[in-house]
Amino acid sequence: MSPVRSAAAKPASPPAPLILLVEAHALTRMAVAGYLRDCGYQVVEADGAAEAKRLLEAGVAPQVAFIDLDIKDEIDGFGLAQWIRAVRSDVKVLLTSGARRTAATAGDLCEQGPYLAKPYDHRDLESQIRRLLAT
Repeated sequence: MSPVRSAAAKPASPPAPLILLVEAHALTRMAVAGYLRDCGYQVVEADGAAEAKRLLEAGVAPQVAFIDLDIKDEIDGFGLAQWIRAVRSDVKVLLTSGARRTAATAGDLCEQGPYLAKPYDHRDLESQIRRLLAT
């Protein structure tokens, strides 16, 4: 059998999980997206709730949405998380915030999804995403 045929006979591996990253701060978004890509994930970036909603309505199908609660937009991160859970219940939601009060509120509201306080270690983020994908 030729090497070309044996290589073609291997089953295709499933595509890498897609993460929707919603973060208003461009430098933070770029750093987190780069790290997640280095971990083998596909990443679609949005700078706020409006862009995230447009992407989801256009057919982007992430397995996980990682949302900064502090986004300033038509709705905040909480509103976006609630919208995603209502419209796209198949998408797991992971929330983050640097504000202590927001963090406490997120912890109370996140019975179905985890919360990651800023500043977080990127390895902790990747670990949380892996846990979500396993459920």
